[in-house]
Amino acid sequence: MKDKLILYYASIFIIVFSNVLYHISQKSTPKGINPFFTLLITYITATLITALALILYHPDKSETISLRDLKWTSFALGFAVVGLEVGYLLAYRSGWNISIGSLVSNTTVALLLIPVGVLMYGESIAPIKLIGIIFCMIGLLLIYLR
Repeated sequence: MKDKLILYYASIFIIVFSNVLYHISQKSTPKGINPFFTLLITYITATLITALALILYHPDKSETISLRDLKWTSFALGFAVVGLEVGYLLAYRSGWNISIGSLVSNTTVALLLIPVGVLMYGESIAPIKLIGIIFCMIGLLLIYLR
C-alpha cells in the first residue's frame, strides 16, 4: 500500500517537473533552427535514455520485450509525440507566451478528454467536478477576451 501511494504522488511529480522543463526547453529553442532537426536531436537523446532505462528497469518478470506484443498504441503515441513537439515549438515561435500557451492547450485537452473518459472508459463525473469544469471553460473564455 505504501509503495502504491509513493508511486501515486511520485508519478505526478515527474509529470509536473518534466512538463515545466519541457515548456522551458521548447520556448528557449533558437528560432532559426529547423524544428525537425531539433526534434531529431531530442529523439536521439530520448532513445538513449529509454534504452538505458529498459536495461535497468525490471519490475516484473511477466513483462515481455517483444514487437509481437505491441499494439497500435505505441505507434499512435509516436505520432502524437511528434505532433505535440512540433505544435508547441511552432506555437512559441508564433508568439504564444509560455504561461498562456500551455494553459490554453492543457485546459482544452482536459475538457476534450472528459467525454472520452466517460464514453470510452466508464468514468463518472461527480456534480462538484462539473463546477470545476465550468470554471475551466470560464477561464478559457476570460483568456480569449483579453
